Amino acid sequence: MSPAPVEADPAQQVLHEVFGYTAFRGRQREIVEHVAAGGDALVLMPTGGGKSLCYQVPAILRHRAGQGVTVVVSPLIALMHDQVGALDEVGVPAAFLNSTLDGDEARRIERELLAGRLVLLYAAPERILTPRFLAMLESLAERDRLALFAIDEAHCVSQWGHDFREEYLGLSALHERFPQVPRMALTATADAHTREDIVARLKLEDARRFVSSFDRPNIRYTIVEKDEPKRQLLRFLRDEHEGDAGIVYCQSRKKVEDTAAWLSAEGIPALPYHAGLDAETRRRHQDRFLREDALVMVATIAFGMGIDKPDVRFVAHLDLPKNIEAYYQETGRAGRDGLPADAWMTYGLADVVNQRRMIDEGEADEEFKHLQRGKLDALLALAEAHDCRRVRLLGYFGERYGGEDDGDDDSGAVPRLRCGNCDNCLAPPATWDATEAARKALSCVYRFRQQGGQRFGAGHLVDVLRGKQTDKVAQYGHETLSTFGIGADVAESQWRGVLRQLIALGHLRTEGEFNTLELTASAREVLRGEVQLLLRVPAETPRRGRTARTRGSADKPPPLPLDEAATARFTALKAWRGEVAREHNVPAYVVFHDATLAEMARERPQTLDDLAGISGVGAKKLEAYGEEILRVLRQGA
Repeated sequence: MSPAPVEADPAQQVLHEVFGYTAFRGRQREIVEHVAAGGDALVLMPTGGGKSLCYQVPAILRHRAGQGVTVVVSPLIALMHDQVGALDEVGVPAAFLNSTLDGDEARRIERELLAGRLVLLYAAPERILTPRFLAMLESLAERDRLALFAIDEAHCVSQWGHDFREEYLGLSALHERFPQVPRMALTATADAHTREDIVARLKLEDARRFVSSFDRPNIRYTIVEKDEPKRQLLRFLRDEHEGDAGIVYCQSRKKVEDTAAWLSAEGIPALPYHAGLDAETRRRHQDRFLREDALVMVATIAFGMGIDKPDVRFVAHLDLPKNIEAYYQETGRAGRDGLPADAWMTYGLADVVNQRRMIDEGEADEEFKHLQRGKLDALLALAEAHDCRRVRLLGYFGERYGGEDDGDDDSGAVPRLRCGNCDNCLAPPATWDATEAARKALSCVYRFRQQGGQRFGAGHLVDVLRGKQTDKVAQYGHETLSTFGIGADVAESQWRGVLRQLIALGHLRTEGEFNTLELTASAREVLRGEVQLLLRVPAETPRRGRTARTRGSADKPPPLPLDEAATARFTALKAWRGEVAREHNVPAYVVFHDATLAEMARERPQTLDDLAGISGVGAKKLEAYGEEILRVLRQGA
């Protein structure tokens, strides 16, 4: 059992007494001490890395020192509700001001704020910048009762980021109006370009920067080529995640609705979530996801930001995200408790075409489009990679996996580092030299134009290359082309990979509503043999999944290896936690995480002092629940 820590300093004391943790993780201590002392900070820390503690602990310390309230800027109603509920559980006075409150409740919270009784107040940027709210801040500042501004999801201020929100641009006013109040900007996702934009727009040039590792070692990354994607998803869920909570992301609202209905019909409890649903339905579905153990949420990217559910065991993408930042942010919602989780994605040629078209047809200027194309290309390179996914993912954010380079591969271009927890490391794919195939494909596109001045899509191109006799081939006389059948030895799935790469690399482009293919200027380099194309051989997938089964949350194994008696105690603790959560109207994990219950079940503390040594049991929870937990442990034996 972990001993209670020696309280060497105030920050450590708050961490243990309030939150029940014996030690800071990573750079948390550095950040907490810097901000608590009044310094500005830019904090980049992955989802699940303990980002919230980086402002919650300084907020408590500064409030205890008589410096007033910390204002947390967040665009996420779900996060506000979740964190205020969790803070209430550990005895920290906190509140939020957002559109879910009626007028009387909002005015009550404003009185609490002005009276200095709140440690943290959460609010959205558009509310903070209203004259009424700014006047309250002025009143607090005049009395030296404004301790800190914590600007969460700070990437929203950057037009180069993946989730730009115009209302964030006005937050520079906080520094202009309250220059004596320290500020910290926090985000889980920002490349170098976005970081500089955050610093410039929020006037944080003198802020100290804290960049934590972007690695999430508990997440296993898997990317597969689309081949009946719903069936692929079903196999993934049945084979690896029956009875688990997870998120499935789709690009369109219709696909969300269809996929949720289809999974439910297949015996997997699933709900849809997208911006087209009314607010009450979205709230109801979100609350069920937070409170139930075995529910799958099928959603557009409208869902997930601010969701603090720690036991999401998988995030699946049925469509390609916009860029690596979006992919990293969305997959980061899995495994926040540090236990094993999966990031699974299926993608195909249509995804590449659609994402490229959305960029090209957007209203942004050419500079922005050029940057977005580069970001998409980086994501496509990750998807098509035959080396370690994690090495490439971290490399995008400027981080070298493992910190050391152990040599190059045969091409001299990519480090041979292996994480051991992605599909390419666990089952290294075969590769093939697709250079000659790429030349054949481009030659065929050229022959189309030369013969009849027309353009055709990818499906017809592959039919001609493989020598397939179809009505369309006969209609246009394409069986007479010199390129007809010259690629018969290449599988259709491999041809799709060739075309994906040619589009991704800019040697082919798609045009019009039918996504017909057209050569670009750089295609000449490929035709002359100056560009090498080394691709992965698509893995064959089984056509049939297992028979549908369902598994209730009571059948799920505990997160730590436990013997039979400890497993019985863990089950009893979960049942007790469920009753407490319903009574307090909060998600179960707000009371205690599964990992905390598992440690209780394994260690079987006999006294309150023993229980205080369990990670996640702070003073308030010990006082509120200690005797009950000891009773459950005795009975659960």
